[in-house]
Amino acid sequence: MLIPTLITLYILVAISIVISLLLNGVRPSKTLAWLLAIFTIPVGGIILYLLLGRNRRKQKLYSIALNKPEVSQGDEDLSGLSNRSRQISRLISKHTGFPVSANNNIKLLRNGEETFSSIFEALQKSEKYIHLQYYIFEEGELADRLLELFCTKKAAGVSIRLIYDNIGSYSLSKKYLRKLKETGVEVYSFFPFRLGKFISSLNYRNHRKIIVVDGHTAFTGGINVSDKYLKGDTALGTWHDMHLKICGQGAHHLNCVFVQDWNLVSQQSIEAIAPLQIPEKGKVKLQVLATGPDDDFPLMEQLYFSLINSARKHVYITNPYIIPSHAIQIALQTAALSGVDVRLMVSAKADSTLVSWCVQSYFQRFLKAGVKIYLYPEGFLHSKIITVDNKLATIGTANVDDRSFQHNYEVNAVIYNRNTAGHLSEIFLRDCEKSEQLEFEVFRQRPWSHKLAEGAARTISPLL
Repeated sequence: MLIPTLITLYILVAISIVISLLLNGVRPSKTLAWLLAIFTIPVGGIILYLLLGRNRRKQKLYSIALNKPEVSQGDEDLSGLSNRSRQISRLISKHTGFPVSANNNIKLLRNGEETFSSIFEALQKSEKYIHLQYYIFEEGELADRLLELFCTKKAAGVSIRLIYDNIGSYSLSKKYLRKLKETGVEVYSFFPFRLGKFISSLNYRNHRKIIVVDGHTAFTGGINVSDKYLKGDTALGTWHDMHLKICGQGAHHLNCVFVQDWNLVSQQSIEAIAPLQIPEKGKVKLQVLATGPDDDFPLMEQLYFSLINSARKHVYITNPYIIPSHAIQIALQTAALSGVDVRLMVSAKADSTLVSWCVQSYFQRFLKAGVKIYLYPEGFLHSKIITVDNKLATIGTANVDDRSFQHNYEVNAVIYNRNTAGHLSEIFLRDCEKSEQLEFEVFRQRPWSHKLAEGAARTISPLL
């Protein structure tokens, strides 16, 4: 009697999940993948769905008023932008509230040594507060240097707030966290493991990397707090990445993103007050784009889609995790077939075998459409950059995959500046010269075992 009852219960739960999938508008490929998992993996399929498959867009985490910093639209400056750039700027401002700011001074930071040298220089100059937010915050030389600096700054009356992701920073010890708190640093983790919230939060991570100093200087990009950016690691060698220093109104907008997250994790209510003076005003136009799984639309995917479609001459994409949605696949193929110089650069070395097979599973179709693919040979390439026609570019935390589009909290800076976009294009082309370019005829003749591994990985990619 017990077994028939359990079977009936399982069927009822499975049916309720199917109804939920249909009502929430999940795309067909993902729906089919979850149906396959639910009906072929008894019990385990349902558990996997509850952990990884639920649609956060129906649950507004940021619905509380205290999580909504006000951003003035009065300083928006669209002068000098092309019609295509204006369309992209309107897309962002409509959904995020962040306008294009025009008074920014920016600096590209290409490696860990340059990035952390600039970060520590800015932190040393702090007078009021330091805000830090990282997906990965690992103990080591960098973490120890930060702790020492925090001690000095707290003694000088500087407020310090830190958010770390509970999964990305899983190795962070209670001993180090205790030292931070004893120093006076306010520390919170994003979505900690707690009974009752574990299932609803496990699959949704805060992938943002932000530092803000006194509201006028900020940093964002792909670099985490980890010694592998200075010393490398035994498996992959040196990690290569791109970070961005912003002085100006854009820094205030990044601070608004931090404050929104801080108010959520701490259940406090602090304000993101714009600085009265900005020490390094510039002329670079940029726009901050913060996205998450509880947005009404997948805005990061829409941004990448719009950037690719706006290209008339070239679009260069550097990213370690290119597992594109159907829309991004079509955009890349259409651009290449239309004569646009479309180039993708990924790392020749991979930090995940499964993800590497997923990425490679798209190569043959891209190569056939005329997309050029380069494998960067030195260390591990972790940058997330797109440049279009030497006119605009984006640097940030988001990958070209479903996790960044649907599940993670991400932040990118969109830069409307020819000099910056042109410089990033030059860097990309120099990296192409040292990289291996894949050829369609050669790649299509790869061993059948590779094709089988790619096909298997791609089958489960909707669940990643």
